[in-house]
Amino acid sequence: MSAPAADDRSGEEEPTEAADPSRPTYKGAPLDSERGPGLGCFWIQVVLLVVLLVATPLSVGIFAPWVSAALLILTLVILFFVGQTMIFMLRLVAADRRAQRRPLREGARRTVGQIESDSAAQGGDDSADD
Repeated sequence: MSAPAADDRSGEEEPTEAADPSRPTYKGAPLDSERGPGLGCFWIQVVLLVVLLVATPLSVGIFAPWVSAALLILTLVILFFVGQTMIFMLRLVAADRRAQRRPLREGARRTVGQIESDSAAQGGDDSADD
C-alpha cells in the first residue's frame, strides 16, 4: 500500500520542480521551506551536546574508563547529528530566501536574482520579435 502513496506524492512534486528550476533540490524534488526538522529538534540536540561536552571530561576522573569512552562516542554521534541538522536548516533558509528573491528593505538596490530575471525577460522579448 505504501508504493501507490509514494507514486501519488511524486506526481504532485513534479509540476513544482518544472515551475521553478532555480530552487534547490532534495532527494530529487524541490526543497520545501515548510518541511524538515524544526527548531525544537535542533535545540534538543544542541542542549544534549553541551551537556555531553561538559560531562565527558568530568567523567574521566569520576567513572570507569569505559563510561568515559561511551560518553565520548555519544558526543561524537550527537555532534554529527547537530551538524547535519544545521546544514539542512541552512538549506531550508536558502530555499525560502530564493523563493522570495527580493530585497528585505524597500529602498534597497535590486538583487542579482531580479537583475537576472529582468535580463531573461528582455532576452525572451527580443527573440519573440525576430
